[in-house]
Amino acid sequence: MFRRPQRKVTSATIAAIAAGTALILLSGCSASDSPSPPGAPNAAEENALGHVHGLGVDPGDGTLYVASHFGVFRVAQDGTHERVADRWQDTMGFAVVGAGHFLGSGHPDLRERLPSSLGLIESTDGAQTWDTVSLLGDADLHAIEPVGDRIYAYDSTSGSLLTTTDRKNWTTITTQPLYDLAADPADPSTVYATTDRGALIRSANGQEPRPVPGAPTLTAIDWQPGGPLVGIAADGTVMSSSDATNWQEAGQLDGPAEALDAVDGRWHAATESGVYESTDDGQTWQTRILHDH
Repeated sequence: MFRRPQRKVTSATIAAIAAGTALILLSGCSASDSPSPPGAPNAAEENALGHVHGLGVDPGDGTLYVASHFGVFRVAQDGTHERVADRWQDTMGFAVVGAGHFLGSGHPDLRERLPSSLGLIESTDGAQTWDTVSLLGDADLHAIEPVGDRIYAYDSTSGSLLTTTDRKNWTTITTQPLYDLAADPADPSTVYATTDRGALIRSANGQEPRPVPGAPTLTAIDWQPGGPLVGIAADGTVMSSSDATNWQEAGQLDGPAEALDAVDGRWHAATESGVYESTDDGQTWQTRILHDH
């Protein structure tokens, strides 16, 4: 079930996912390779994830959720996974903000009569149902980063990094191709982003972002509550930093990350081959889901 608001709220949005010099191209979803959103049954094999866009752990019960091209999936401890509510929603941006409480974006299940871009949507029942919050029909948020009372988001439609404190009215920070976002819960006024070429940039107090000196080339990034900032390099090297400037190698994945989530004691990453979990701060990784090729 998807509930439509009585009024639309319009605003600017974000740009295309990229890869670039020294950054391996990642397979993904864009206007060019997915002119109409997936969503009809039989669009893929029943449990196929397609491209993974987001990962998150529900703090209420520890369940891992995978947001992908073919819906939001709940993952059991043995790695079996099921599509929540049989909704084939192309869930692009995804963030867990509480027990059963998620934010998302993307494109609707084709069985739902909705615009092709969902704007910011919200679920308070573990992705069983979604409500529109803002930007319906105007934004395709490929990255969503809630921190404190603020949300940062990257809209692939306009190529803009956006921010809001009321989830309705959005301000543009910059317009440039970005890949992922991360923010330190202890400093909500600052947001970090990776560009389409893997550069790490930082915006403080809504100012134009600047490059972070000394940072490696990174794909997906996330800030574990309490630290550190975690990033995956183009060759799959897992990196971490307490200050975003001095970085240490933690471990190794098999390639660049499509998505990354870091909570205390559990890091999850998705690559082209599958979804992986680390319980030792990125030193070693166990397979949770292996993609069928």
